[in-house]
Amino acid sequence: RSYDPVQGRSWRTTRDGIAKLMSINRLFALGSKLYFKMYHADFGHKSLENTWTDTAAGFTDAKTYVVQTNPKVIERCLVMTTDPGDLVFDPTCGSGTTAYVVEQWGRRWITCDTSRVALELARTRLMAAKYPYYLLADSPEGVRKEAELTGKVPPEYKTNGDVRKGFVYKRVPHVTLKSIANNPDIREGMTREEIDAAIQRHAETELLYDKPYEDTRRIRVSGPFTVESLSPHRVLATDEDRPAAEAAGQRDSAVQFEQMILDNLRKAGVQNTVKNERLVFTRLEPYAGRWIQAAGEYTDSDGKPRRAAVSIGPEHGTVGPEQVKEAAKEAVQGVGFDVLVVCGFAFDPHVSEEARRYGRLTVLVARMNPDLSMGDELLKKTGAANLFMVFGEPDVVINARDDEGEQRLTVEIRGVDVYDPTTGAIRAHSTDDIACWFIDTNYNGESFFVRHAYFTGGDEPFEKLKRALRADIDEGAWSSLYSTLSRPFPPPDTGRIAVKVINHYGDEVLKVYDVVGV
Repeated sequence: RSYDPVQGRSWRTTRDGIAKLMSINRLFALGSKLYFKMYHADFGHKSLENTWTDTAAGFTDAKTYVVQTNPKVIERCLVMTTDPGDLVFDPTCGSGTTAYVVEQWGRRWITCDTSRVALELARTRLMAAKYPYYLLADSPEGVRKEAELTGKVPPEYKTNGDVRKGFVYKRVPHVTLKSIANNPDIREGMTREEIDAAIQRHAETELLYDKPYEDTRRIRVSGPFTVESLSPHRVLATDEDRPAAEAAGQRDSAVQFEQMILDNLRKAGVQNTVKNERLVFTRLEPYAGRWIQAAGEYTDSDGKPRRAAVSIGPEHGTVGPEQVKEAAKEAVQGVGFDVLVVCGFAFDPHVSEEARRYGRLTVLVARMNPDLSMGDELLKKTGAANLFMVFGEPDVVINARDDEGEQRLTVEIRGVDVYDPTTGAIRAHSTDDIACWFIDTNYNGESFFVRHAYFTGGDEPFEKLKRALRADIDEGAWSSLYSTLSRPFPPPDTGRIAVKVINHYGDEVLKVYDVVGV
């Protein structure tokens, strides 16, 4: 009997190839057509299509965020569309699932969010994460594994651990019509076992990019990353002469911003890091001053009424020492105020120095929660207690010592001085309130560079990670990171150092120290 190919097409192999397929029973007739016979063992995998039924159900990981995505969904999209070393951007960080998965698969990442809660969850998740250690193709172990899999020994070359060259992936044979029809080892008279062995030797190979080989003797943690904050900003037109309506609109926007801040300040008060120590206004009204926008009253712990002035920083910018200075001068004139509250989203590091210079006038630097800039809808989900926070100054001691003829400095942090708005007293708190602290050992007055980083806190928040990595970390190095005393460092060329302290709520304070002559 004779068979013809499909109309308009030719056979997919040669006459000899068809004869070879017939000899090993790899063809079958269906009606007037011939078809290639395939077995499940020829290729036990299938390509993914548009419908993913294995990601529909809930995942087993404990959720830490209300809209946390199943990591399998992110992983599949990532492996399909990127290569190791690529950069992935996630504009809605949430619990950090994208960054978590990207870190696991050797890609780089940038993620952002408007909520400090989301960023703190993501930071903690990444710092406590453990990942399998995948074999890099550009590593001695990877080269040996590749040679073992392919049976080919590559020429010797220096490996650099370049993740962009990928991992060593598992692979499976893929038997196709072409690989059988063109197989030179298949001939008549062979047994079934010999035929199967010949097919496997010449079968094509498929790499499983979602299944790299692991080194089970190692575990991996997140690589270095930074957490940065940006003050809200807007882009203005460069035209000098703007329409009158636009200028009026900008003035109206500034008035609305101040009114929104005062409404929330009246409702939330000013809170420090201690529960129930909050300055609650009994009256707060707009004030027609140049640097002071509101005046009010509150009652201290002794039941005495106190007058408070409020100076509001820019909606899109940083509060500098000049604003504190001018607002303080305005506050001590006339009837005078007992307290000046300076509110801002971000502060110049020299503000804390300026705030101590006004004698009986207490100057409180209150950091406004960034959620305030997002409008009422987001504020409904934000606790009022942390909208305006007073975070005290670090209690720091700087010592100098001689180290083999060279001067070395050390910084010891003893805690944070916290102002109690209900009593007016300043109390020293221990390092339990500090999550981490950083030192710029050569501060240039413009940018803060983290040159030393340390973690602290009474509950030892990183003890879990330490226990998980006990077999793979340097205990001495870990102990030096979990410390209230810095490692020695040489005196700075600029004559100044800066210390940044962050508490468990994410509030931070930066203080600059002149160390000339220490």
